[in-house]
Amino acid sequence: IKDNEVVFSAVNINKLYNPQYDNNGRLLSNTFGGYSLTQNVKVESTNIDQVEKISREITELIQSGIELNSAAPSYYYTKMSELKIDLLAKASKDAKDRSQSIAENAGSSLGDLKYANMGVFQITGKNSNEDFSYGGAFNTSSKNKTASITIRTEYAVK
Repeated sequence: IKDNEVVFSAVNINKLYNPQYDNNGRLLSNTFGGYSLTQNVKVESTNIDQVEKISREITELIQSGIELNSAAPSYYYTKMSELKIDLLAKASKDAKDRSQSIAENAGSSLGDLKYANMGVFQITGKNSNEDFSYGGAFNTSSKNKTASITIRTEYAVK
């Protein structure tokens, strides 16, 4: 992992106190107990194999006495603009082909495009049963993904 792929947040410092209570549960005093320092470290890299390796090696740090919290890697698709253009082109062609088939099977021919609207763009885990949502889905937990887009078209019929 390159140095510029590791992002350190500011250190958070919190004072810790040890409360002392009487037998009735009333607070008698708060004695200063020390400090708790926390810092987030984020790795942002296109080297997925290396990020996954580091993620798995976190347990070695814990076993050596370093106290930390970790999260599973998040996976983002980095060429979204190109993907949307490609999917829109394919969906538009498919919509026209289907409309053409319907018109021909009904004894008509397809006229000009009257209306087109891009619907929801979804990125879901590959072979997952994730729900498609009205506002779109953007899966970050799966490494392998499926992208889909819906469009609505309306053609004139001759």
